[in-house]
Amino acid sequence: MSQHYQHDVLVIGSGAAGLTLALTLPSHLRIAVLSKGNLSNGSTFWAQGGVAAVLDDTDTVESHVADTLVAGGGLCREDAVRFTVEHSREAIQWLIDQGVPFTRDDHSSGEDSHFEFHLTREGGHSHRRIIHAADATGAAIFNTLLEQTRRRSNVELLEQRVAVDLITERKLGLKGQRCLGAYVLDRASGEVDTFSARFVILATGGAAKVYLYTSNPDGACGDGIAMAWRAGCRVGNLEFNQFHPTCLYHPQAKSFLVTEALRGEGALLKLPNGERFMLRFDERAELAPRDIVARAIDHEMKRLGIDCVFLDISHKPADFIKSHFPTVYERCLDFGIDITRQPIPVVPAAHYTCGGVVVNAKGQTDVEGLYAIGETSFTGLHGANRMASNSLLECFVYARSAAADIVSQLDQVTMPSDLPDWDASQVTDSDEDVIIAHNWDELRRFMWDYVGIVRTNKRLQRAEHRVRLLLDEIDEFYSNYKVSRDLIELRNLAVVADLMIKSAMQRKESRGLHYTLDYPEQLSEARDTILQPPTYVD
Repeated sequence: MSQHYQHDVLVIGSGAAGLTLALTLPSHLRIAVLSKGNLSNGSTFWAQGGVAAVLDDTDTVESHVADTLVAGGGLCREDAVRFTVEHSREAIQWLIDQGVPFTRDDHSSGEDSHFEFHLTREGGHSHRRIIHAADATGAAIFNTLLEQTRRRSNVELLEQRVAVDLITERKLGLKGQRCLGAYVLDRASGEVDTFSARFVILATGGAAKVYLYTSNPDGACGDGIAMAWRAGCRVGNLEFNQFHPTCLYHPQAKSFLVTEALRGEGALLKLPNGERFMLRFDERAELAPRDIVARAIDHEMKRLGIDCVFLDISHKPADFIKSHFPTVYERCLDFGIDITRQPIPVVPAAHYTCGGVVVNAKGQTDVEGLYAIGETSFTGLHGANRMASNSLLECFVYARSAAADIVSQLDQVTMPSDLPDWDASQVTDSDEDVIIAHNWDELRRFMWDYVGIVRTNKRLQRAEHRVRLLLDEIDEFYSNYKVSRDLIELRNLAVVADLMIKSAMQRKESRGLHYTLDYPEQLSEARDTILQPPTYVD
């Protein structure tokens, strides 16, 4: 039997952005935080690096802004960059106040509280401004925020809940555009429940699972982007997908990244025959920037029709390898690869979705009462290429901004009432789930081959043709059978894949993460790619 739930605020997603918003809101509000798997299944938990912020007196807001604008390939929205950076210090202080165990600096003078913490420097940054918790910052932040959330009696944490679609006034045939809640699959009961809320927040992460190889957890299916699009929201810059050059290639390894530090210590990239190839692409060879290395590997894999290339550090002393890279050594050994004796099979992997649902500085989407924060959103911060450690910062700054905006509207918004039940009267149980599995595999494979690191007009046209066929098949399946997590995710992935393809076809240049052989030059004028759904109302 399906259930009805009422909350003041419905947060779809349980990562850094969603938990921050829940914790920032007043304690008298009834808040639901949904996770479609276990609470720790999102990307936040696995983030290794840290959070970029202006914390040191030798650093400045202007410097951080300038570094971000350069990294973004001329496409960042400067107002969004400035807004994010100007609020970075207070966001970090809030995390410290929550109890996040950031790594302390042993050489602290103690004169300024921020000098208590160790700051690192990453690619693209001109100063040390990355605050971190060893090499597992995401886990430290997530565990702290989750512990604090569990102490809040007004916040209900619901696991194994998969959002199916948003409920809007337009979808119900009412006047207006407001979001009223969502239909949510309870995986335990198999029923689709109805959640009513005064405010709905999409904090569902990115869409890297649309690619065959990804560093992201299984849930990164673009759910929030697809739901927002169907509800009438614009999306922006979805052609920009960041790829990490070296992900372990092994059927059981899934999303294990092989750190770039190996190449920094002399690891060499090789073809299956042992030949090096990076010098043919860049004089810096293995030490070239991430996007150049990823493109070179992709080129060789396509040229030779091979499944992977190899990263070899076995020429270094075994003790050196084990002491410098204990995690990589142990993880590879789990899969029967001794990196002190043999090379590591690697492929580039989709890592971060730079585009998303168009929002303003308050996290508001085009649909009243609906917000998008974190990797789901398109704020304009990242431009054509995300700078390291700005993504977590974006989660905290925009979550706090959205929470403040919600508080300002509390007296004006009443609870929606009498929302209809999910209608499952015309559907049956599926006995052909093989179709879902087949379509899932086909989608991720042609997105990898045709809409991946290097693109051409012909590849994009092939992808466009295939995704239209898949969308028709999926719609037919969705209309006739009961929903499941796999079907919901496949439906959302196909929608987002279609949007990525459309966005890539509109950009007639190579800029940042979008590289096409047909338009290798960068245009003099930088423009965002904004797509409007048929139901968009200006």
